[in-house]
Amino acid sequence: MVICLTGGTMPERLAEMLLDLWTPLIILWITLPPCIYMAPMNQSQVLMSGSPLELNRLTEEQRILNRSKRGWVWNQMFVLEEFSGPEPILVGRLHTDLDPGSKKIKYILSGDGAGTIFQINDITGDIHAIKRLDREEKAEYTLTAQAVDWETNKPLEPPSEFIIKVQDINDNAPEFLNGPYHATVPEMSILGTSVTNVTATDADDPVYGNSAKLVYSILEGQPYFSIEPETAIIKTALPNMDREAKEEYLVVIQAKDMGGHSGGLSGTTTLTVTLTDVNDNPPKFAQSLYHFSVPEDVVLGTAIGRVKANDQDIGENAQSSYDIIDGDGTALFEITSDAQAQDGIIRLRKPLDFETKKSYTLKVEAANVHIDPRFSGRGPFKDTATVKIVVEDADEPPVFSSPTYLLEVHENAALNSVIGQVTARDPDITSSPIRFSIDRHTDLERQFNINADDGKITLATPLDRELSVWHNITIIATEIRNHSQISRVPVAIKVLDVNDNAPEFASEYEAFLCENGKPGQVIQTVSAMDKDDPKNGHYFLYSLLPEMVNNPNFTIKKNEDNSLSILAKHNGFNRQKQEVYLLPIIISDSGNPPLSSTSTLTIRVCGCSSDGVVQSCNVEAYVLPIGLSMGALIAILACIILLLVIVVLFVTLRRHKNEPLIIKDDEDVRENIIRYDDEGGGEEDTEAFDIATLQNPDGINGFLPPLLSLIFMVMHRKS
Repeated sequence: MVICLTGGTMPERLAEMLLDLWTPLIILWITLPPCIYMAPMNQSQVLMSGSPLELNRLTEEQRILNRSKRGWVWNQMFVLEEFSGPEPILVGRLHTDLDPGSKKIKYILSGDGAGTIFQINDITGDIHAIKRLDREEKAEYTLTAQAVDWETNKPLEPPSEFIIKVQDINDNAPEFLNGPYHATVPEMSILGTSVTNVTATDADDPVYGNSAKLVYSILEGQPYFSIEPETAIIKTALPNMDREAKEEYLVVIQAKDMGGHSGGLSGTTTLTVTLTDVNDNPPKFAQSLYHFSVPEDVVLGTAIGRVKANDQDIGENAQSSYDIIDGDGTALFEITSDAQAQDGIIRLRKPLDFETKKSYTLKVEAANVHIDPRFSGRGPFKDTATVKIVVEDADEPPVFSSPTYLLEVHENAALNSVIGQVTARDPDITSSPIRFSIDRHTDLERQFNINADDGKITLATPLDRELSVWHNITIIATEIRNHSQISRVPVAIKVLDVNDNAPEFASEYEAFLCENGKPGQVIQTVSAMDKDDPKNGHYFLYSLLPEMVNNPNFTIKKNEDNSLSILAKHNGFNRQKQEVYLLPIIISDSGNPPLSSTSTLTIRVCGCSSDGVVQSCNVEAYVLPIGLSMGALIAILACIILLLVIVVLFVTLRRHKNEPLIIKDDEDVRENIIRYDDEGGGEEDTEAFDIATLQNPDGINGFLPPLLSLIFMVMHRKS
C-alpha cells in the first residue's frame, strides 16, 4: 500500500490562471514517478507535494538540489503567510493507493494546529488552512496523517508524519531598535572619519528571498555625512567641519529591505552628531587698551582690575594663562589667572606712592594652556593688550623715619634726661604737622615721657637694670589736621649696666673640717656672684680681713675659674676645744669704681672616719653606722613602729572580744610612787624605775617590748 500526498486546488480564479501559466511544467512534473520511495512503512510510501502555486518553485528547487546531489525532503507542504480570502486555503491533499474510490477510507489529521488551524476533508484528504498564518509567530507545524477504515476506524497503515511550513512574504518593515542615536566626532576631522554605525532588524525570513536583506541610505544629513549601504558605518563626507560654525547635525538614516529595490519596506531613525571641540582658535582680548585707577593707599594684594581674552573654543581648550611681559610696573603689579571666569586679575605687589609716580603702563599677554600640535602652524595661540594704571592721591598717615627704634640709657641716668628721639613726616603734598605721644598701654608705669612736638623721649622714673633690662614702648604719630591719620612705631629701650651692686657668695656655704685632716687640705670651694653685668665679664678678688691675714688656722687660694678654695693650715683640730670657726672673706669686683662686700664662711669641726668621711659634727650627736644615713635609719624605725602598732592593735582587739569595756573592781591595779628632791638628771631619771610598772599588766602597754622603748629613746636624742 502507498500513501501519496498531492496538491489541492486554489480558489477557482487563481487556480485557473496558475494552471494556464504552469500547464507545461505540470505535465513535465507528472511524467516523473508519482511517488518516491522514502522508507518501508508497512508496505507504504509517502509522496507530498505543495499546492499548485508552489509547483514551479519545487521543480526549480528540485533541479538545484539534484545538481548539488542532495535529497529533497518530500514530506513537506508549504503555505503562504498572511494569505486571506473568502474561502480556506488549500494546503495539500492526502491520498493512499489503498483507496479504490469506494469511499471506505477516512483520513485523519493530528498534531500542531490540527482542527484549529488546519482542517482535513476526511473523504478526499484535502488539507485547508482555516486561519490567517504569521511566519513570525510560528514558522512550521508538525502534523500526523493516517488512513483508517471508515466503518471500523481501524488503521489501514501506520501513521505518517509531515511538516507544513509557513512561507515568508515581505510583511515586516526594518526597525532600528536602539534609535534614536547620538554620536560625536572631533571638529576639523579629515574626510572619511568614522562617526558611528547603526543597526536595523527585519523580522522576515533572512534565508528565503530578499525580504530581510537591508540596504542603508541617508535621507537627511548630506553632504556632511555618508553611510556604507551594507555595513551602516557612518563617516564624515566633508573635511574640516568647524564646531564654531555649527556644532550639531541631525542625520536621518533609512534601512530598506528587498535589497533596496522598489516595493521593499523601509524604516528610518535619527542620528544626532555633535562636533567636539579641539583647540583650533587662539585667545583674543576684547579690547587692546585697558584703563584702571587705584588709590595709593590700597592694601597689598588687592585686585586692581580684570582683563579678559575670549576664546571660541570651550573647556580646557579655552583656558588661557596671563602674564605681564613688559612695562614700567612689572615690579609693583602681578597678574593671576581665574580658571572659573577665564580672565586675568591684576593685583598690587608693592606699595604705591602718588608723590613718587602717578601712572604705570603694563603689557599683558594671554596664551592658551593646552596647545594642539595639529594646529600649531596656524600661528601663535596668544594675544597681547596694554594696561594703563593711574595712581590716585590719598591722605596717608605719617611715616616714621625708621620702622623701629633702638635706644640705650644707663640705669643711673638722671630723671628728665633725653634718651633718644623719633621723627615722622606727612607724605602727602599738603603736609600736615605731626604730634607725638606714648601708647600708655605699653608704658603702664609711666617710666618715659615724649615731647609732643619734636619726639624727644625722656626718663620719668629711675631705671634698674637688675629689675628689667628692656623696655618696649610704642610711639604714636598723629596728623594735626586729620586726627584719624595715625601711625605707630615700636621703640626698644635697653638699660645699660653700671656697677651698683657688690659681689657676694653665690649661696650660703657651710664647710666641714675633719679632726684628723691634713695641712693644706681643701676644706671648701666657694664662688661669688654679682647682679651687675660688666661688658668683659666678672672678675672677683678675694681676701681676708686685715686683722685675719695671719690667720693661724686657715688660708685662701684663688682658682682660675674665678672661685676660691679655703685650705687648713695645720691638723689636730679638736671639736671638744672649738667646734665652729667663722672666716670672714672680702669679695671685690672689677667695676669702676670697684665694689666689695664681706661674706662669712662657717667652718664646723667634725669627727670623720679614717678615709675622711664625716660622721658627726657635735659632741651629743648619735654616731651613725658606717654607710647608713639618718634618713635610712628613720625609715627603718618607722617600719618597726608601724609593725608593732599593728601587732598591738591585733592583740587588743582579740582581748576586747572576751572582756567588757569597764574595768572590774577586782582587777589588779598597781601603783608605784617615787619621791625625790634632786634636780632633774635627764636620762638618769627615766632609768630610776621601770615605767612599765605604772601600766595595767594586762593592758596595751603590757605588750610593749623593750625594743620600742629603746627606739623612742633614740628618736628623742636625735630630736
